[in-house]
Amino acid sequence: MVRTASAAGLRTGKLVHGTGRRIRRATSAEGAGESGLAKLIELHALNSFGDMLITIALASTIFFSVPTGEARGRVALYLLITMAPFALLAPVIGPLLDRLPHGRRAAMAMSMLARAVLAWTMAGVISGGGIALYPEALGVLVASKAYGVVRSVVVPRLLPSRLSLVKANSRVTLAGLLATGVAAAVGGLLHLIGPGWPLRGAFLVFVIGTLMAFHLPHAVDSAKGEQRAVLHAEVSAEGPGGGSHLIHHKPPKVKASLRTVGPSVVLALRAMAGMRWLVGFLVFFLAFLLRTDPIGGLRPTLALGLVALAAGTGNALGSVLGSWLRTRGPEATVTAMLLLATCVTAAAALWYGVVTVVLVAAVSGMAASFGKLALDALIQRDVPEAVRTSAFARSETLMQMSWVVGGGVGIVLPLNGVLGLSIAASVVGLVLLWTARSLLRLGLRRHPAAPRVA
Repeated sequence: MVRTASAAGLRTGKLVHGTGRRIRRATSAEGAGESGLAKLIELHALNSFGDMLITIALASTIFFSVPTGEARGRVALYLLITMAPFALLAPVIGPLLDRLPHGRRAAMAMSMLARAVLAWTMAGVISGGGIALYPEALGVLVASKAYGVVRSVVVPRLLPSRLSLVKANSRVTLAGLLATGVAAAVGGLLHLIGPGWPLRGAFLVFVIGTLMAFHLPHAVDSAKGEQRAVLHAEVSAEGPGGGSHLIHHKPPKVKASLRTVGPSVVLALRAMAGMRWLVGFLVFFLAFLLRTDPIGGLRPTLALGLVALAAGTGNALGSVLGSWLRTRGPEATVTAMLLLATCVTAAAALWYGVVTVVLVAAVSGMAASFGKLALDALIQRDVPEAVRTSAFARSETLMQMSWVVGGGVGIVLPLNGVLGLSIAASVVGLVLLWTARSLLRLGLRRHPAAPRVA
């Protein structure tokens, strides 16, 4: 028995070691190891793993462990206490990052450390599900979104010469999705031990992530050649051709917007805001709808599992397709993804059933993932490196806020599948018309305009 156990342990060790080497080869391919992108990919996978463990712990307490009526009230309270303050804090994250160009590794480490402390604290109170849990969940949310903003602006600093920005972001996203899938299984097993154990696991993960953040290359903290993007609606300084141009004086203070990064980027931001709104809406609306009124006679857990699996598969498929198509036609791509999401959502409202609900979850996930990569490609093409990190910070903030608004709408609507999906289709349809109108006016531009900088 001792020899058998020893041999089994040896085989397991070889399997883990071999898997680790294969993962390291995959993350380091095409120059990612030399540039330091591989370390960021691994850090993002760890971040996604920890966030998923916290999500499992919160969902089991706020959503699954209580009756539907009480669960809806708890989730609404969660949104009120966490999402509303975050909506106020989110616009500050991008400008704050501009003031900390030399502290990005420290910012990522602090977001990890903050979540480690909060996860350990929540582990002691989560079994009761009291009001003290919600401010701590707000802290986790803010730290997680702050990490997402910093990570987005770090990728261009670690970009290998053999990779495009869209492909690099696709690798980072895929690593996070794979880690999320593994964490879902691990979190489920830890939850069987006790409701606080997924949070204790998250504490360990984020402590490791804190240390890993400081091992990113020094290029992450380099601000050489960078300038802040001026995101305002001044039009008098535009050139005779209607495009933006470089100015080197401080512009007058006017209402803030995103127009001066170029019309193509604005088009993609508008379309992505609509798709992120749809994803946030579907997450909350379908979670409650399928619990109270499962489709096709399925059990609620099975129906929710199918929708979650479809959404995850769609996300992964969108990332893979984005890396294959590179940067070809990003304006048309993001508009096509919005059109696809609108059509499938409308079809799900007209023919509500198992197939259409699963399909809308998969397509919305794929469209949001693919569209985000198209937006990244446009920022790479139309925004000079001197202002690219600032533009990434602001675009990420807008995406997160759109998701928050969509989730809020999904909570307050009556739990009627046809009604909810009809409203969702109408909202994204209006965004589609606005985007298509802008695309027709813009045309498929091939010569980007330079944004203003300050």
